[in-house]
Amino acid sequence: MRAAGFVDTGCGITSCVAAGKTLQKMLESQAGWRIEELQMAAEANLVEWRRPGRGGSDVIFSAPGVREIVPAPARRPIKPVYIKQFPALVDAAREVGDHESTFESRIGRISVYSSATISR
Repeated sequence: MRAAGFVDTGCGITSCVAAGKTLQKMLESQAGWRIEELQMAAEANLVEWRRPGRGGSDVIFSAPGVREIVPAPARRPIKPVYIKQFPALVDAAREVGDHESTFESRIGRISVYSSATISR
């Protein structure tokens, strides 16, 4: 099920733009959000989501390298406190992603430099 305003372009550009707008709207208003909207925003922003396997009714949002998680009920109205936490989780995931890409590029430069000096 797609949230209103999301169009499938086949390349994902529209959904990313819409996910950014969704996060902005979450900051402005924390009431009336559906779990599908959080899941779509999560998928576009380096955030993973899962449903507990043993009958749990919450969807758990998390990101690699980020300690915080955001639970949200799958079948009940989502409380504003969880909507406030969600953009913070996305920001933390982006920050971790930025640090990892910077670290990987530095490692790449070091290994290229090392192999060049060793081959002399």
